[in-house]
Amino acid sequence: MATADSVRPVLEEALDGSALVLDEVTVSPAGKRRVVRVLLDRDLGDVDAVTEPTAPLSLDEVADATRAVGEALDASDVLGELPYTLEVSSPGVGRPLTLPRHFQRNVGRLLEVRTADGETTGRLVAADRAGLTLEVAATKKTSARTATVPYAEVDRATVQVEFARHDDPKES
Repeated sequence: MATADSVRPVLEEALDGSALVLDEVTVSPAGKRRVVRVLLDRDLGDVDAVTEPTAPLSLDEVADATRAVGEALDASDVLGELPYTLEVSSPGVGRPLTLPRHFQRNVGRLLEVRTADGETTGRLVAADRAGLTLEVAATKKTSARTATVPYAEVDRATVQVEFARHDDPKES
């Protein structure tokens, strides 16, 4: 059976030259077929630091990538003769942030970051090669502050869902 490691080079070649990067690929059995799940993200390039929000992928970008990836898989023999179902999307908000580029693409969003010292929730205002910077809102017991956390100290980090941002200029 084809594995994610054998499919990855085919997908990366199909996306070469696009503004997208392959974030993750999984191949799993589903009855008489397989499901190939592909997670894509915007290619930020080789940047030192990100301080501005990154635009999310549009439906047109995902559709174009789906066509390119599907054609590449069909043209190669990496999946063999068994049929497959292709699912292409961008990473969801509940997915843990594990790589510097995951943090860089989420600048401007509210994060919950767990370290050995505890949990901190704050707005991600910058992400560079070494760590992230959060603006932590004031509470009844603490004043507002800025927290810088090296990636090596992050045990878990996730984006928090916000239905309405209080500081969003579009809401004013």
